[in-house]
Amino acid sequence: MDIKEINEKVKKESVFVVQLTNEISKVIVGQNELIEKMLIGLLSDGHILIEGVPGLAKTLAVKTLSAGIKTNFQRLQFTPDLLPADLVGTMVYNPQKSEFYVKKGPIFSNLILADEINRAPAKVQSALLEAMQERQVTIGENTYPLPQPFLVMATQNPIEQEGTYPLPEAQIDRFMLKIKITYPKKTEEKQILERMTSGQELKINPVITPEDINRTKKTVREIYIDEKVKNYIIDIVFATRNPEEHNLKDLKPLIAYGASPRATIYLTMASKAYAFLHGRGYVTPEDVKIIGADVLRHRIILTYEAEAEEMTTDNVVKQVFDGVEVP
Repeated sequence: MDIKEINEKVKKESVFVVQLTNEISKVIVGQNELIEKMLIGLLSDGHILIEGVPGLAKTLAVKTLSAGIKTNFQRLQFTPDLLPADLVGTMVYNPQKSEFYVKKGPIFSNLILADEINRAPAKVQSALLEAMQERQVTIGENTYPLPQPFLVMATQNPIEQEGTYPLPEAQIDRFMLKIKITYPKKTEEKQILERMTSGQELKINPVITPEDINRTKKTVREIYIDEKVKNYIIDIVFATRNPEEHNLKDLKPLIAYGASPRATIYLTMASKAYAFLHGRGYVTPEDVKIIGADVLRHRIILTYEAEAEEMTTDNVVKQVFDGVEVP
């Protein structure tokens, strides 16, 4: 298809975006970036990690999104005593038939809210690895596919370290986006006060189905991305691995490990989904810049020297985008 055809298809398919955003906005005040990035994850098959201090409506935002979709939703509260079987399911013995049968866990759902994911121990976190990447679960000797769409939205609290288990690099790399959310503005906080203390029930109407989402995902994949923009994405990822080759010598001692090829794939897919949400059938370098920090911030591992200088991955990502030439 040429760009004109893709543009027409995008405009036709993206009608639900405004409807769904309006439904979510009935409950969530502000946090427009969070809503937009949750939709990007939904439309590009990418899991999302949301980080913010308590009380910023992380859990509420995910629950509200799921209410706007006619789909199965499971909220899993991650705790230190949770077991992998509580998540994926297990084999259960039936004494009447003298045989084992599979009892599937709550992971067999379209939308999963992994609340406070860093409260569960490593063996539970690793039980999510196969589900998130292969979209299947192995119980006993058999492997079972997960329903489509399948999306994990996890939340974590950055300020409490007691009783938490930091996510290992292999696990955190499975998340397409790591979204950091901050406090609302004064006007937004007043709206929150009025809305949440009125005693009125905030009802969300489902506006799309899983079939709509699966169809829209195909359209997102068809969005045009020019060779120059592809090269720009690759240059950005390579600049996190070999900064000296992109005139970023100052970053060399600060980065222990750069972004993986998964970052290249996710940066491309997220840019396409961002273009779709804005009614365009093509990706611009600006799309890549806007979504870039959320894709890269959890994929760059800093050295001790960077930590001593109080550098963050966000600082490094900003310098990479500033240093790499825009086509």
